[in-house]
Amino acid sequence: MNFAFSEEQEQLREFVRSFLEDKSAEAAVREQMDTDQGYDDAVWSQMAEQMGLQALAIPEEFGGQGFGFIEQVVVLEEMGRALLCAPYFSSCVLAANALLASGDDAAKAAHLPGIAAGETRAALAFTEENGRWDEGGITMQASAGGDGHTLNGTKSFVIDGATANLLLVAARTDAGVSLFSVDPDAAGVTRTALSTMDQTRKQAKIDFADTPATLIGTDGGGWDTMQTVLDLAAVALAAEQVGGAQMCLEMSVEYAKVRVQFGRPIGSFQAIKHKCADMLLEVESAKSAAYYAGWCASEMNDELPQVASLAKSYCSEAYFHAAAENIQIHGGIGFTWEHPAHLYFKRAKSSELMFGDPTYHREQLAQRIGI
Repeated sequence: MNFAFSEEQEQLREFVRSFLEDKSAEAAVREQMDTDQGYDDAVWSQMAEQMGLQALAIPEEFGGQGFGFIEQVVVLEEMGRALLCAPYFSSCVLAANALLASGDDAAKAAHLPGIAAGETRAALAFTEENGRWDEGGITMQASAGGDGHTLNGTKSFVIDGATANLLLVAARTDAGVSLFSVDPDAAGVTRTALSTMDQTRKQAKIDFADTPATLIGTDGGGWDTMQTVLDLAAVALAAEQVGGAQMCLEMSVEYAKVRVQFGRPIGSFQAIKHKCADMLLEVESAKSAAYYAGWCASEMNDELPQVASLAKSYCSEAYFHAAAENIQIHGGIGFTWEHPAHLYFKRAKSSELMFGDPTYHREQLAQRIGI
């Protein structure tokens, strides 16, 4: 068993990093996070047409490149490092995996080619205003009638929900939690952008009032699909967090080398050395957790549920600690709006809470291993 990245995967990393250094530099991130849309159409098109990133992990039969989850981990790590503002996570991680896990060949054929081509920007709406990530948190009702179903209720904290042109919605029927596809322009859909701490990742509240919807997969089988999707999303987010944490470490070390105080670089002071050493240990440990979880996800083996929670809890804390220490090492300038440290700090905090905080995942891990 080899956990090292292959030469091709390392080339993919270099390719994506070079692209993002050009297209997702700090100035571009600040520009896009201040817009309502939250991303650049031209960059999104380039990602699809020139890089093929949206198609990366989608099977070839649905217009994708057919690569595995390991390649997606590499790409997501670089996106987290660059704080990319784009609906990639919502479309290519959440929505695409929901379609793939649903077992609905007709839905896959209808929606995956558009996601792979970058034409479909999809959002998965399952969290409600109660803020819960488990099955009990889904209370929205779906009523059968006529040719399909109608939805009534509200979804909140929907990543890129305000700009998506396809919505996948989890709601309850008489049979249990089910998954539906909804046209955002359909009757009864009202989308409201939310004000979020992390402005680099847009979220929305979506209200449904007798909105027509199409069932995906089996009636009542939605939570089985959602469990798989949430485990994969936790691994994907852990990879993003590793990229951000590594960037915080590099920023801290570079500043510690060039910032002179009392006639010597601050990196020569023991307190700063200890901070950087602790960050390095946590970032490298987070990489190990995220990479192993990525391998489990690529194999879809029995370890995935446990390892997903382990990676999400550890990488969340490692990223948040690295982002906080990055501000401390930079001192006064680290607290200013002009410095990028706060962008990573906010992304770290929002990612820590997304799909459940570390305490939630440690509890889930304990349940999954039978403690």
